[in-house]
Amino acid sequence: MLITKEQIFERAKQSQLWAGNLIAGYQNHTAKLKNYTPIDNSLIGYIADGSAQDVHAAVNVARSTFQEGSWSGLSPQERKQVMLRWAQLIEKHSEELAALDCVDAGKPITECLNTDLPATIETFYWYAEAIDKLFGKIAPTGNQEMGLIVHEPIGVVGAVLPWNFPAQMFAWKVAPALAVGNSVIVKPAELTSLSAYRLVELAYEAGIPKGALSLVCGLGEKVGEALGRHPDVDMVSFTGSTEVGRLFLKYSAESNLKEIVLECGGKSPQVVFEDADIDAAIPHIMAAAFWNMSENCSCGSRLIVHENIKKPLLEKLTKAVASWQVGNPMDAAVSIGPMIEQAHFEKVKSFLDSTIKEGGKLVVGGKVRSDLGSGWYIEPTIFDAVTPEMSLFRHEVFGPILAVTSFKTDDEAVTLANDTHYGLAASFYSQNIHRVMNIARRINAGTVSVNGFSEGNITTPFGGFRQSGFGGKDNGLEAFEQYTQTKVIWLINH
Repeated sequence: MLITKEQIFERAKQSQLWAGNLIAGYQNHTAKLKNYTPIDNSLIGYIADGSAQDVHAAVNVARSTFQEGSWSGLSPQERKQVMLRWAQLIEKHSEELAALDCVDAGKPITECLNTDLPATIETFYWYAEAIDKLFGKIAPTGNQEMGLIVHEPIGVVGAVLPWNFPAQMFAWKVAPALAVGNSVIVKPAELTSLSAYRLVELAYEAGIPKGALSLVCGLGEKVGEALGRHPDVDMVSFTGSTEVGRLFLKYSAESNLKEIVLECGGKSPQVVFEDADIDAAIPHIMAAAFWNMSENCSCGSRLIVHENIKKPLLEKLTKAVASWQVGNPMDAAVSIGPMIEQAHFEKVKSFLDSTIKEGGKLVVGGKVRSDLGSGWYIEPTIFDAVTPEMSLFRHEVFGPILAVTSFKTDDEAVTLANDTHYGLAASFYSQNIHRVMNIARRINAGTVSVNGFSEGNITTPFGGFRQSGFGGKDNGLEAFEQYTQTKVIWLINH
């Protein structure tokens, strides 16, 4: 049965939304956590309060399913057909899933409907179609030997998801991991579990064996750590903070040395050179800085501008900010919703005060909208005169505050862009092809976009340098590498 966004919003008002554990053949316990929406901090339902025991049960089911081959043993063509059915069901239920992410994460409904869910659907279709287009290799040998180089599923995969793009990050990890034949255990963020629960239900409806895909909801310190430490989990793919990413490396080192893939934080630069087309750049700069309330790892939170064009650029940005409406994200006209929770709101809010104290100059915004819902709403804000010594320049804010810093020379611009512990993404603007080729090579980031803000698309790998993560990439055919292991089969002809 199709469910409309209005029905989801009504269920949220009645506290009827639920996300429980989904583990084949396992009787779930009844412990629950209350689930509040950041829109107005009201109770919208409950999620399962998962435990290490639940993780252990899910791992046992995943391992036995992997070994008996009901999913891993299927031909690529057979897995492809099931994955395509799943993608079709997701497309059919896209409005429901978009509404779940809206009320769960406080994301604008228009963004969920027009950006997140289309990207989620595309990811599932793309990896379904890619399954039977992966080839091994034959090593160059003499007539007496043959060396086959094959890629096999790694086994039991833990997918630990962030709260900022719930459905889309589910797709980025689960689609390629399942496509190559792994058994996958999903741990959604405790703040945003609703769409993951529904996506797994749709997977079962499409025909994916229940043992090949499990869901364990709950707190990171219980469920996430249990996955990271479990001796029978072969790898964990994690997206989230750098701080928690370090913990997964520790869990791996102290258990079975499972593979860990990290996509962590960022402090991405946007560099605008003197010859840039400012009018064309404005919407991209705004999107990079404030899209998804800036709760985005690749957020272009540092605007590095040539001193000769800073004044007209800031004037145009100030006008553009006025079109980004702050309010209830269930309203189709709203572009900026609330921060995800009070603790995060307080962290973001603290930068408003600290930047003024450290010498930053407020250009626009800077106000907390305590009159709206939960009160966790912050206007899109721009500070000028931000120097590399200031907290706003150095630390990931994950909120709608843009730091503006000026430069004089290309070398200074590159130095400022690279003056960070992170290296996830960057963008810059110039009409000079020689500068474009030079600067694109010199900026240290996993994705560098030119004359626009972009993370690439499903065909291009996404991941960062330095403390933004390592170990593998999401998206592209490269994503398959983290979920497979390479084997050599050496045949000897006597």
